Amino acid sequence: MITPVRATRPVRAPATVSTRLARTALRCALAAGAAVAVAVLHDAHDPGVICPLRRLTGIPCPACGSTTVFIEAGHGHWLAALTANPVTVVAVLGLLTAPLGGGAWWWSLTPRRRGALIGTALAVAWIWQLFRLGVAPS
Repeated sequence: MITPVRATRPVRAPATVSTRLARTALRCALAAGAAVAVAVLHDAHDPGVICPLRRLTGIPCPACGSTTVFIEAGHGHWLAALTANPVTVVAVLGLLTAPLGGGAWWWSLTPRRRGALIGTALAVAWIWQLFRLGVAPS
């Protein structure tokens, strides 16, 4: 009787520091290009409020301001990008620098803690938007 051979996935060697830096640089370049493209597109045609919740109810969602982050970053207005939605800025920076290995702490968290962290970030972002856009009483 012939024993079937199970296919195994090849083991990949860990990426070198130079490879990780190159991946990070590529991600940053692509994000910068996308931000500039969004800024140019916005200058040519401003669609107004994109968020369906805000358009229908006037109440911003936690992600409101995320498009503005990219528009302002594309124009080089870093402080305006940060104040539009700080949570989006932190999340994007985390995703861009993930190849450097800084995200290992994220995967060491339990799913419950990751969910709590995401929920907290969304709550903070929503409160920020409510005050930024004047919906919450000051």
